Amino acid sequence: MTDAPEIRQQLDRLSVKDANYAIAFVDLLLDAARAVRASDVHLQPTRDGLDVRWRLDGVLQQIGVFPRGDAADVVSRLKVLAQLLTYHSDRPQEGRIRDKPGDIEMRLSTFPTLHGERAVIRLFASQQRFQYLENLGFPPEIDATLRRLLRETSGALIISGPAGSGKTTTAYACLRELVRTAEGGKSVVSLEDPIEVAVDGVAQAQVNPPAGLNLATGLRSLLRQDPEAILVGEIRDREAAETVFQAALTGHVVVTTFHAGSAAVAISRLSDMGIEPYLLRSGTLAILNQRLVRRLCPCARPITDPDQLLGLPETGARQAVGCDTCRRTGYVGRLVLAELLVTDQSELGRAILSRRESSHLEQLAIRNGMVPVWQRALDTVRAGLTSPSEVRRTFGFGPYSVRAAE
Repeated sequence: MTDAPEIRQQLDRLSVKDANYAIAFVDLLLDAARAVRASDVHLQPTRDGLDVRWRLDGVLQQIGVFPRGDAADVVSRLKVLAQLLTYHSDRPQEGRIRDKPGDIEMRLSTFPTLHGERAVIRLFASQQRFQYLENLGFPPEIDATLRRLLRETSGALIISGPAGSGKTTTAYACLRELVRTAEGGKSVVSLEDPIEVAVDGVAQAQVNPPAGLNLATGLRSLLRQDPEAILVGEIRDREAAETVFQAALTGHVVVTTFHAGSAAVAISRLSDMGIEPYLLRSGTLAILNQRLVRRLCPCARPITDPDQLLGLPETGARQAVGCDTCRRTGYVGRLVLAELLVTDQSELGRAILSRRESSHLEQLAIRNGMVPVWQRALDTVRAGLTSPSEVRRTFGFGPYSVRAAE
């Protein structure tokens, strides 16, 4: 088993006098990151040295601080693997790392800082993990509804949530579902920023702003390529949003992502961006909102101190402890919590056209059968699958956090 202290010891044993130190350092670090299924590796130059961390199950953990004099060589080695310009250290660069076919894909991003180039490596799940909707752990009713919606002939499926909530993973699973159900009989394309995972059967394209290819202009050009289903990268502005909904209303199924705290808030935010209510009402198939919480290890214990409940229900709640199996974190893997707001209900549609507040939209959706994501969180705590502290870490205490009183 590989954990942060163990990998630090292995990295410390490398000789900085070795001409191949940077190569060995990077190879060992990336192999360990793959083994523990880290989602990101951070290399931050500081006054004291190279601060190396990785993100496991959504939480950033420090591996160690290594000699500063070798930081530039380590980052340069990563840039070589990603085919970036090693002699440019004063500007941001991005590239892809993939050592061999079938290996985990990685994306390298570098950025100049006060003490040198900062590097972040994003590791994407292998082709076998989380490939299809059935691998993601959605409740059966959400899984079935998503499959039904993806068989429609037009409309937008918007996947929303905060950063790190698994939106991209779900979007790619939807894309593969479109390809699988079409059995080669459907034209499927994507416009991404950037392309994160290659998907067979999809004509994937990447935005290139310096060449005048942004999300909106690229999507308008793609619509002349006779597509039937389109994956569009994250909606960030009004122009991109309008183009997405115009595509959804002209005989295309569009899957896209959007930052929002809840499904109802996503509708309100799009409206605030200037999207006309009729486009939202007629162009949206559904809005999926999701979060990821860490799953408690079997070593967890029942909570006996009421203060540790953090205002959440007491029945069945457990707290993280830590053991060798979970690398002393108290958690093993993650669970997806999701809500699905389907806009085909007449009452909800009228509320969207009337620009009603997100709280009103949410209550209408709940009345029509939507289980809100905060209720999923409470149910997960009651079932002893995650802890109150993990739910609070993920949802916070703000206006869109878990509502303990309900």
